Amino acid sequence: MKLNFRLQSEQTAVSDAPVVLIHGLFGNLDNLGVLARDLKTARRIIQVDVRNHGFSPRSTEINYPAMARDVLETLDDLGVEHFEVIGHSMGGKIAMMLTALAPNRVKQLVVIDIAPVAYQQRHHDHIFAALEAVSEAGVTRRSEAAALMRKTIDEDGVIQFLLKSFQDGEWRFNVPALQQSYDKIIGWEKVPAWPHPTLFIRGELSPYITEAYREALLTQFPAARAHVITGAGHWAHAEKPDAVLRAIRRFFAL
Repeated sequence: MKLNFRLQSEQTAVSDAPVVLIHGLFGNLDNLGVLARDLKTARRIIQVDVRNHGFSPRSTEINYPAMARDVLETLDDLGVEHFEVIGHSMGGKIAMMLTALAPNRVKQLVVIDIAPVAYQQRHHDHIFAALEAVSEAGVTRRSEAAALMRKTIDEDGVIQFLLKSFQDGEWRFNVPALQQSYDKIIGWEKVPAWPHPTLFIRGELSPYITEAYREALLTQFPAARAHVITGAGHWAHAEKPDAVLRAIRRFFAL
C-alpha cells in the first residue's frame, strides 16, 4: 500500500539518507511537524500518514508487518534505498518492524516513548468511546465534538490532538478498524536482533518505557542507548521539542 506522504528539504544535495517520520495512533503526518521543520535544514524529510490515518488508504488489515511494508513500498516508489527513521508510539513500533523487514536499508533508528513489547494495559478505551460518541451524534463542528468528548476524556490536550483529525464531521482515521485491531496495536512480535545505532527517547513521566522492559529492548536492539526527557510524558516531542531535537541531532551527528 502506497501511503500519503510529504517530502521536505532545504538541502541542495540529496546524497544523505532521508529521515522518515512515522506518527502514532490517531495521528497524521503533521504530528511530528516540529521535528520535520528543524531537521529539514540538515536532511531530506519524508512524513507519512500510516494506513487508516490521514489521507492514506484504509484497510481492515492492521498489524506491524503490514504497516512497515507500506512504508517500504512508499519509499520504493520514491526511489529511496537507505534511510533513517524516527517513530513515535505506534509509529515507533512500525519503525522497529522496519529493521526486521529491511535490516540493511535502515541506517539509524530513533524510537520515541514506546518499547518493543506487548502491553497489557488498554490506555485508549476511553478515547474510542469518545470518538464513537461524536460519530453517533452526527456533529460537524469541532466545538460540538469537544463538548461530547469531555464526558469521557479529561485531558484537554488529548481532545485537541484528536480534533486535528476531525474534518467536516468525519474522523480522518478509521475508528472501527483501529478498535477491532487494538490488541494487535498494543501487541508485539519479537524481532531479530538489529545491531545498528538506536536511540530510545523516553518521557520521564510516561509509563511506556520502564526498567521492566530493559531486557526485551536490549535483546532486540543491543546497540540501543536511552535518553530521558525530564518532565515530559508520552508526547515528549510536543511537550519538550527542544530537548527532543537536541537528543536527535546529537544522535544523528547533525
